[in-house]
Amino acid sequence: MDVRTGGSRIAGEIDRVGRDRRRLRAWLAIVVLAIGALVIVGGATRLTHSGLSMTKWHPIHGVVPPLNQAEWQEEFAGYKQIPEYRELNPDMTLAGFKGIFWWEWSHRLLARSVGILFAVPLAFFWLSGRLESRLKAPLVGIFLLGGLQGFIGWWMVSSGLADRTDVSQYRLATHLTLACIILAAIAWVYAGLSAKPRDEAAPNWLVWLAGLVALDVFLQIYLGGLVSGLDAGFSYNTWPLMDGAIVPHDLFTMEPVWRNFFENPKCVQFLHRTNAYLLWTLIAVQMIVTLATVPRARHANRAMVLFVLVTVQAVFGITTLLLEVPIDWALLHQGGAIVVLLAAVMHCRGLVGTCPRPGEDAIGEGQGRLSRPA
Repeated sequence: MDVRTGGSRIAGEIDRVGRDRRRLRAWLAIVVLAIGALVIVGGATRLTHSGLSMTKWHPIHGVVPPLNQAEWQEEFAGYKQIPEYRELNPDMTLAGFKGIFWWEWSHRLLARSVGILFAVPLAFFWLSGRLESRLKAPLVGIFLLGGLQGFIGWWMVSSGLADRTDVSQYRLATHLTLACIILAAIAWVYAGLSAKPRDEAAPNWLVWLAGLVALDVFLQIYLGGLVSGLDAGFSYNTWPLMDGAIVPHDLFTMEPVWRNFFENPKCVQFLHRTNAYLLWTLIAVQMIVTLATVPRARHANRAMVLFVLVTVQAVFGITTLLLEVPIDWALLHQGGAIVVLLAAVMHCRGLVGTCPRPGEDAIGEGQGRLSRPA
């Protein structure tokens, strides 16, 4: 085959893959926005104490809300059977129940919608041959994680239907963290499909540092889930001191000691604060060393953006604490955590490098052959 003809064919293939990647990136960006909205609505559901208003899990039937008075009374009767109603809301009216029901129903409907938003385009890209082989396993894995997330969501709700007036903080933190893992996985794939030319190579230790930062963001989000599950943010609403001290007393009052890290509201809030300082410091160090190591690369720009974002997020967190967790600031803080996570993951992915497009190496070799004398 003529070398020039082969080079043209490969170049055409690269252009086609580039178009497919742009469509894939647009789809994944929409999914990220939808999941981000889902996490925010989930936070509102938690803050309004609406998560136990739907006491049954009907994956199909549950899409349709109550349509008449009898159906509303049936839903309300189910809520009256759980400890939250009997111990905390015995005076709740049907009108009050509707107020919390719509939050939980919206959360579940949005979760189902995200599943469809992911599955249908995935099937289309796959069946139409627009999906590269290397992307199939990661995207199927993300889809399966979404199914697992639905199960964990119900596992979380079920913890508050029998012996508790609230859901388990362990399960709530797991539910939130898995949602963020799914977001991070999508962001990783999205960033790997970037059409921008490859950036300056980064040393391996800088990649590992970026990975450490991303892991600490996950830890901070998990701790935030524990804080939310224990309502720990509604006490010790001072900063920088906590209960009058940098390191407050009575952090380890439970036995065995490990329970304090998950069940003692004071200890959990202290850990969330302390890890926030650690995370801010890690990101500051990452920015400084990235600027010193690859100052002219986009890596440096991403490191600076991440530092600005985590600083703004710290301001959101402190404000939320000082104002005793008003819903608007709390949701802003939760949304900020998502943005910081995405920025950390995409910075790490940028250091690793984008996925080569099929044929790029081949066309490079072909151009090399053409440049040699006959």
